[in-house]
Amino acid sequence: MLRGATSLSGLKDIRTMTSSKKRSISRVQSSTHLDLYMLCKEKDRLEKEVYILEKRKKVIQKKLDEINTEMGRLKKEDANRRKAYPEEFKKPLKKDWKTMPLKY
Repeated sequence: MLRGATSLSGLKDIRTMTSSKKRSISRVQSSTHLDLYMLCKEKDRLEKEVYILEKRKKVIQKKLDEINTEMGRLKKEDANRRKAYPEEFKKPLKKDWKTMPLKY
């Protein structure tokens, strides 16, 4: 996996009151209905996020496939060109840089 800014922990990694099983009201006073409602909402949110991520993954994979296809086509084209004109690729490319002194 690539390392960078995306591998850093963020706000989504912080445990919430629900995920840490901490409550402001003792267990005896809280209602089971409220707990079920909160868990249902959290489940719906996470399922929606999974759907979005899967959709995004499909788009990214499609783009990667297109890039790989284009790279393969260009490599074949370059190989054919090298076979057709080998003298072009034997001589090194010379870059003529024009220089001039600068005084500071």
